[in-house]
Amino acid sequence: MDTTSLHERAGAVRRFNRFYTRVIGVLNEGLLGTPLGLTEARILFEISHHDNTTAKILQADLGIDPGYMSRILGKFERQGLVEKTRSTTDSRQRLLNLTPAGHRLMSELDTKSQRMIENLMNDVPLGDQNRLVEAMGTIETILDPAPPARAPVILRTHRPGDIGWVIERHAEIYGRDYGWNEHFVAVVIEILAAYVKTYDPRRDGGWIAERDGRRVGSLFLARETDDDARLRLLLVEPQARGLGLGQALVEESIRFARRAGYRRILLWTMASLVHARRIYETCGFVRTAREPCDRFGKSLVSETWELKLNGNRS
Repeated sequence: MDTTSLHERAGAVRRFNRFYTRVIGVLNEGLLGTPLGLTEARILFEISHHDNTTAKILQADLGIDPGYMSRILGKFERQGLVEKTRSTTDSRQRLLNLTPAGHRLMSELDTKSQRMIENLMNDVPLGDQNRLVEAMGTIETILDPAPPARAPVILRTHRPGDIGWVIERHAEIYGRDYGWNEHFVAVVIEILAAYVKTYDPRRDGGWIAERDGRRVGSLFLARETDDDARLRLLLVEPQARGLGLGQALVEESIRFARRAGYRRILLWTMASLVHARRIYETCGFVRTAREPCDRFGKSLVSETWELKLNGNRS
């Protein structure tokens, strides 16, 4: 049972805020060597990403006092960073847009900010980078009751660098969430090594799901016989679950298998992977075998599933 008080938990959040603002350098008078303070930079950012916004919209979105907002916008106008134009639909409104000078300053700030964070994370192991991103996503989800619309998820074929990521994320997630040991990691490595060695783009498929440029899922389909393909290594990152991504990956693999002329798709999974099993069942797979499995450091129950495709090869 957690015995800490609300006062103590609030203190921990404040301590983190002090730590993070120091690390990213927002306490300096000019943010990242620009003449902008933190609030000014945020307002300029919002104007640059929303054409024809208004002071009222900015106040509502950022929760900034109207008088303070007015003073900052006035300063931006005097510096030639922002221009106001009258709305054609409401003459009382003044629409805000960046001038060329404002765009140049925003571009400089964006480049410096990106470089600073990349330098900060450069020496951090990939697994810890992913943990950091997941933790920040958790903070955002908990504290924001109405989070902004998520960027769309895209599915693409695998490319150099993806295989290492798939191994690393399987090791981390299944070790942390299910307690599976290094023997599971060895199986993942063996599967992917065989896939890469025998890869035929006409009959083998590998998909990586991305959102905001970050990998959030994977799935592979490999030839087993001329008629049978095997589904392998379905993975969805914790922060991307609940979006239907796992089902989208499986459905994409089924479409590929049909085009490749397979008659059946097979897969091997564990009974404890409830969410994955639900996806397979939804997509039409049927369980054909079930037996005890003492692998990966746990007493498990393994299952074989199959999906029969159209008999006519296309």
